[in-house]
Amino acid sequence: MSDEPRGGFTRRDLVRGSLVGAIAAGVGTKAGPAEPGPIGPGAAPLELTVNGTVHRMSVEPRVTLVEALRDRIGLTGTKVVCGRGACGACTVLVDGRTVCSCLMLAHEATGKSIATIEGLAAGGRLTPLQEAFIAADALQCGFCTSGMILSCQALLEREPKPSRQAIREAVAGNLCRCGTYNHVFDAVERAAGLKTAQGASPTVLARSGLPPDGSRRIEDDPRVGKAIREAMEEEGLA
Repeated sequence: MSDEPRGGFTRRDLVRGSLVGAIAAGVGTKAGPAEPGPIGPGAAPLELTVNGTVHRMSVEPRVTLVEALRDRIGLTGTKVVCGRGACGACTVLVDGRTVCSCLMLAHEATGKSIATIEGLAAGGRLTPLQEAFIAADALQCGFCTSGMILSCQALLEREPKPSRQAIREAVAGNLCRCGTYNHVFDAVERAAGLKTAQGASPTVLARSGLPPDGSRRIEDDPRVGKAIREAMEEEGLA
């Protein structure tokens, strides 16, 4: 039986072509960097950059990021509640994005920039968002607060003037069992300059005649308070 198939192409030609192609593919290429080998099961060296500070430690591969933050570094502002990413209390920022630190292994955060609630206030001074949370009474038991603030912080960095719907979506993964969501929305609007300390937008205050600097309170003049409420209802804020 002949090796010569129809068209004049033999098995020998096929083998020769395959060898030439394999050799050509290897010409001028270099081996890539070796993949990092597996770590564990014992403790392995780890370097975390948290709030701009580098922390070096040795932890087992099973240690989560929230455990490393709380137990190894001592940053206990990040809370542990559900331990399965359902409540958002352990939310931190990793390279600017919100992450449930109970679901991320500490070794996965190597080479990334981590921000916790302790890193927001600079020089002992609260950020406008933190001050707005206090002013709007946006916290009760406090378990959700640190994660909630970091979710809102990430939102404001993406959208300096977010809509209320954008705020709702930003904190959708942060469970507040006290039900203080409306106060959280108000706090973010205040921090973004969308709402004043009186609880109304600058446009509403201009129509009502109440100074935006807080020199007069709604309670000081019932007529002003009535005008604000009416204006807020028209804007869908009440």
